[in-house]
Amino acid sequence: MPIPSASTNHQWVTQIVEQYQDRLVRYARRIVGDTQTAHDIVQDTFLKLCHEDQERIRPIVAAWLYRVCRNRALDVQRKERRMNHTGSPELDATASTAELPERKMSLREEAAKALSALAQLSENQQEVIRLRIEHGLNYQQIAEITNLSVTNVGYLLHVGLKTLRTKLT
Repeated sequence: MPIPSASTNHQWVTQIVEQYQDRLVRYARRIVGDTQTAHDIVQDTFLKLCHEDQERIRPIVAAWLYRVCRNRALDVQRKERRMNHTGSPELDATASTAELPERKMSLREEAAKALSALAQLSENQQEVIRLRIEHGLNYQQIAEITNLSVTNVGYLLHVGLKTLRTKLT
């Protein structure tokens, strides 16, 4: 197999960054609760990608990126918890002082209710639901990212979504 040239590797990494950067930042931000820290984590993830064998990573690039990003975000989160005894990320203020039309208020209330119900699930259930719904990953990719079996991913999704349906009806 021919070894890819530096420019070919650069083009591939650039394409991967363009395709996955925003999604990975949202994913990391959900874990660490801070946009700037999430950007740093994603940058570290892409730097690590640059040092990996393109041919080995290419078939599993999405799962590999999410797994590396997740592990790095969890490392940062653990470090911050040790440094701050509270361990809770600051929440962004989402409420607007301007009056919103009734429909927007209703949507915000529904979203807040859904997020509240999601927050009551176990961390594993929250993570697999977000990876499936927000990031569109399949069970196999989620299993690779979270180091869970595909069966366990399916179970967590089933039970988590069933619990959400019950809480939201």
